[in-house]
Amino acid sequence: MERLSYEFPAARKIERPAHVGVVGSGDLEVLIEPSIDQKARVNVCTSVDGFGQIWQNVLNRFVTRFPCAAAIEIRDFGATPGVVLLRLEQAMEKAQAIDGS
Repeated sequence: MERLSYEFPAARKIERPAHVGVVGSGDLEVLIEPSIDQKARVNVCTSVDGFGQIWQNVLNRFVTRFPCAAAIEIRDFGATPGVVLLRLEQAMEKAQAIDGS
């Protein structure tokens, strides 16, 4: 079990918390909440050790597309990078990312 933490600058706010996915064979769960500051903070708990750089790459791609201030918890059970991005995008859709002003 590995725990990873990442932090990114953010430009927009999200409207509400969201929960997608389920931790199970080859899948993951994403919990997203509005952040109190202009940062995206991502905590990953994964059953697969040694993939920190892969997580960094996937999350860089995600926050480039969705630079939202959010607290994101990811609980992974060996999901592929494609599934990770899919679940993150689903969570963002449910949280309804909006422009911050």
